[in-house]
Amino acid sequence: MSNEIVRFGNIRVFRCMNLSSHLGRFRLVALLEGLSFLILLFVAMPLKYIWGMEEAVRIVGMAHGLLFVAYLLLLVVVKAALNWSNKLTVLSLLASVLPFGTFYADKKWWNYGG
Repeated sequence: MSNEIVRFGNIRVFRCMNLSSHLGRFRLVALLEGLSFLILLFVAMPLKYIWGMEEAVRIVGMAHGLLFVAYLLLLVVVKAALNWSNKLTVLSLLASVLPFGTFYADKKWWNYGG
């Protein structure tokens, strides 16, 4: 995919990611990890604690856990491949444990040329 803006009407949806690069794969996993974290916090946990649907947390929690591990592994790969500073690496790690953190990091730190 090229690095073009994808639009839906007049709304800019996202910048396409180059999935053949380490950074592109990392950004995709970060997006999915961030989404899974939000679904876990704002959908699955209320389903469990308000309506007693424990299965929601079990399923979403497992998916989020796998994506988090993939995020960490790809963070190590990207740090080495792109010679990231320790500061950027630690900030990227912290972004993964904050709601909306990976979205902020993608916009501010990882979206080179964007």
